[in-house]
Amino acid sequence: MCASYERERLESRLADPLRGLRPVIRSFVRWVRRPVQPATRLWRRNLQLRVVAFTLLMSLGVVLLLGFVVIGQVKNGLLDAKEKAATNQATGGFSIAQDMADKGSQSQDASGSTTPYGSVDSGIWLNHLVEQFASGGKGVYWIVARSPGANDDQSLGEGSVNARGPRSSGRVVPEQSIPQSLIEAVETHTGALKQYTMAKTDDGSPPRPALAVGKRLTDINGKTYQLYYLFPFDQEEKTLGLVKGTLATAGIFVVVLLGAIAWLVTRQVVTPVRMAAGIAERLAAGRLQERMEVTGEDDIARLGESFNKMAQNLQVKIQQLEDLSRMQRRFVSDVSHELRTPLTTVRMAADVIHDARTDFDPVTARSAELLQNQLDRFESLLSDLLEISRFDAGAAELAAEPIDLREVVRRVVDAAEPLAERKGSRVVVRGDAQPVIAEADPRRVERVLRNLVVNAIEHGEGRDVVVRLATADGAVAVAVRDYGVGLKPGEATRVFNRFWRADPARARTTGGTGLGLSIAVEDARLHGGWLQAWGEPGGGSQFRMTLPRTAGDSLRGSPIPLEPDDSWRNRGLTSSGLPARAAAPLGPAVPRASAGDGGAVDGGRARQNGTLAPQMPAIPALPPMPNAPPPTADPAALPGNGARVVERRETVQEDGV
Repeated sequence: MCASYERERLESRLADPLRGLRPVIRSFVRWVRRPVQPATRLWRRNLQLRVVAFTLLMSLGVVLLLGFVVIGQVKNGLLDAKEKAATNQATGGFSIAQDMADKGSQSQDASGSTTPYGSVDSGIWLNHLVEQFASGGKGVYWIVARSPGANDDQSLGEGSVNARGPRSSGRVVPEQSIPQSLIEAVETHTGALKQYTMAKTDDGSPPRPALAVGKRLTDINGKTYQLYYLFPFDQEEKTLGLVKGTLATAGIFVVVLLGAIAWLVTRQVVTPVRMAAGIAERLAAGRLQERMEVTGEDDIARLGESFNKMAQNLQVKIQQLEDLSRMQRRFVSDVSHELRTPLTTVRMAADVIHDARTDFDPVTARSAELLQNQLDRFESLLSDLLEISRFDAGAAELAAEPIDLREVVRRVVDAAEPLAERKGSRVVVRGDAQPVIAEADPRRVERVLRNLVVNAIEHGEGRDVVVRLATADGAVAVAVRDYGVGLKPGEATRVFNRFWRADPARARTTGGTGLGLSIAVEDARLHGGWLQAWGEPGGGSQFRMTLPRTAGDSLRGSPIPLEPDDSWRNRGLTSSGLPARAAAPLGPAVPRASAGDGGAVDGGRARQNGTLAPQMPAIPALPPMPNAPPPTADPAALPGNGARVVERRETVQEDGV
């Protein structure tokens, strides 16, 4: 089995190579989460914050979308208007330039004859043309004139007289301002063409977006040249920037305004809800006179009225229940007190009859013994009812004093020894080597332990009962472990109920009243401690009482684990005593019979009363541990009954056992 276990561990490690890194990853995730936890908690708990945040986000999204649409529309409108105006103006300029060339090429003299104007230099004529056109468009457009075969690598600038060089106005660099694709297109087409470009000047300023409109024309000598209009978008950019700034300012104002409106609106809704939540918490705390302030006739007002009506009805019902409970507790207390007087008289008469039973016939003598036993049980029941009525009325008082729980355990074990001998059980006390001191009421603690030990002996099926003591971290604990039939699933949560029995058909051979564990759990709570139960079918049960070492302190854990170390699950066994994971078929193990079983061992089962019953392993002896660390508190132990039941599971072995 050891080799199989090691092989399984090796296979699990090989199958999960990141197993060693997972703790580091979890630590890193916790470290990252720690700063954002307060904000996350505030986000989850504050409805108003979430509504305002969602409103701001949605408003911001709407404003951004609207801004993009408006800016796009404005930009398209400006571009369309600019393009139409530039095209019209450039077309007019082209017509004027061509008319000037046509008129200059042929002029009439006084006699009406025409003389060629070829003596005029084309470069000088283009310079005059550029200067004339540029003078009327300062700040609106630039003029660029290109002669056929002009050297684009030599920019002669404004006023150049080179006949083959490009001419421009406004310090524009023609080679970098006119796209080559537009130059080629103008050279091959007769009409006006346009294209967006980046106009660059030689004054060091960054390029500016512009619209270039060009056309191929003829000069005064009949030679072709290219004339371009460059319309910068300076004014449109200013207009668009103004629109963007206006929209941004208006958008921020609208978002803030919508956030404020959302905050005010949600405040009107959330404030009554918060008020209702606070009043509900105070109602739950017992302040039943709390009511909401109702103003108006809207839905919130109707909610407040309904809430107040509900609180009023709850107060009336709770008051009725309290009165009824008070009457019931008083009735039980009065009946218990009133029954004591006739019970005392009946007890005296029964004692006389019981003492004289030797003079009676067997039937009458047996009746006298039964009468005596039932009177004892009746007195115990009256005492328990009186004690329960004190707990219900809140009149139970705690007389705490420093006591050694070992002495209390010894008295309880000595008193239960006759019952253990009749049942064939043995009570073993462990953990009594060192003092176990606590401030507690010795009478109540002894009553709790007496109930636990007697119940363990009665339900232990003749097997040993282990009483364990421990102290650690400001707490003391006493656990009573039996190896009887145990508890079925769901029974450990009801074992402390009044008059509850695991088996309704089971007789109370020790005269129990059904109130012992109910009183025991109330005694533990009166000390500020816990009384908890654990059990598994066929594996016995364990009841653990945990008390604070100093009266009034709060418990953080228990020195003794609720589930014992020798449970089926902790030992890796099934409820039938077989290994839960058998590596190979194994023969049946023969455990030792525990003390008091009263039968011989037969194939792993103890013979009791002529029948075969499941045999529990004997209680192992504890080896001496001089250097063992002191027990620590169990952090998993929580307030309440702490009941836990391990379900009975049968495992089918590979060999068919």
